[in-house]
Amino acid sequence: MTKTFAMGGIHPEKHKITSDLPIVDAGLPDVVYIPLKQHSGKPAKILVKVGDKVKVGTLLADADGVISADIHSSVSGEVIKIDDVENAEGYFEKMIVIKVEGDEFEPFINQDNKIDADISYTPEEIAKKIQESGIVGMGGAGFPTPVKTTIPEGKKVDCLIVNGIECEPWLTADDRLMVEKAEEIVIGTKILNKLLGIQKAIIAIDENKPQAVELIGKITRRYVGVNIRVCQTKYPQGGEKQLINAITGREVPSGKLPVDAGCLVQNVGTVFAIYEAVMKNKPLYERIVTVSGDVCQKPQNFRVRIGTPISYLLDKCGGLPDKTAQVVLGGPMMGTSIINTLAPVTKITSGVILLSEKICHHTSMADCIRCGKCVDGCPMGLRPFLIGIYARNHMVDELKNIHVMDCIECGSCAYICPAKIPLLDYCKLGKIDVRNKFKGK
Repeated sequence: MTKTFAMGGIHPEKHKITSDLPIVDAGLPDVVYIPLKQHSGKPAKILVKVGDKVKVGTLLADADGVISADIHSSVSGEVIKIDDVENAEGYFEKMIVIKVEGDEFEPFINQDNKIDADISYTPEEIAKKIQESGIVGMGGAGFPTPVKTTIPEGKKVDCLIVNGIECEPWLTADDRLMVEKAEEIVIGTKILNKLLGIQKAIIAIDENKPQAVELIGKITRRYVGVNIRVCQTKYPQGGEKQLINAITGREVPSGKLPVDAGCLVQNVGTVFAIYEAVMKNKPLYERIVTVSGDVCQKPQNFRVRIGTPISYLLDKCGGLPDKTAQVVLGGPMMGTSIINTLAPVTKITSGVILLSEKICHHTSMADCIRCGKCVDGCPMGLRPFLIGIYARNHMVDELKNIHVMDCIECGSCAYICPAKIPLLDYCKLGKIDVRNKFKGK
């Protein structure tokens, strides 16, 4: 029987038009732009200078504190600039610019394609390799994996959930990764089991991914402690709290984290990166990216070096059509609309989606008719229409009292609203107001 979460949810069109397209290597651009902040927390500290020669895997910047992550070179070449560069959203941030010269790898990286299943490392050695490889959550949040896999004192995790849901429309990067690297993902799951000291791991996959379900289902039979669960196709099934509820029946308490429900959730891309870090000594310098959308001329799933300009990928997919109304990084529900396609792919770039005016629904906002659809669709049981009213009027105490901070920003409310009220935007603004007023309290 397929699993799903108990409250709310919606069913947007999936548009998984690249689900049967194999991953292809995007190749090397002439120049890469490596941001120092591709993760939650503080930017990494620069270790190189202009004129330095680097290889694939060279450490460029060191994690600055606990909530930070190492940054490695994705190419070989010369550091030609370290400066503020415009990012995808039009803001300037510090980046290391490298001119590509060949493709020479650091000697410690094992480049063979042989599947290694002998996990002979201790938990301490596994943790060290994850730390040194600069791995962060690749599902979009970018939280440093070493921190997430360190269980706080007094807490206990008894269930690891590997998130293969990928419920956002258009995106198929995780789906293709599971199809093409199924055994490596299962081994990566076993590595996490060993690190956490548990024997219960569940790989959760959406029912609309039959190839991945079949392949991983067969492989898990050979690995003790790793099982598969098939989940219903419903958005936002891939949210941590929703997935925990679907798989275990547990609820993460308001204001708490998955660890408070005895669970740890990791994206399949992160788990694959952990496999490569531990078994191949490979830092996180590339990832899978879907380029798709209703106006994309040649949709593809790419293996992309970090720092590759988005425009480079668009050129490989037929360019940026004139009828493009919006370019979105990530999925259209929770992704970010961008204005600068010269900006680079980062560790958390799962997709580049080109959308038409028809898909974007840029229509005028009408008055709320109190239909309650936003309440029915909210997977957190909130009242988005009321959050909208309070946010517009900066009623911060009221926002806090109706638990606006529990909003997971999935966008279900805005998607389902017949009046086209930008409820997600109001939820985000309300959360900012609450953070500002109650900061440190």
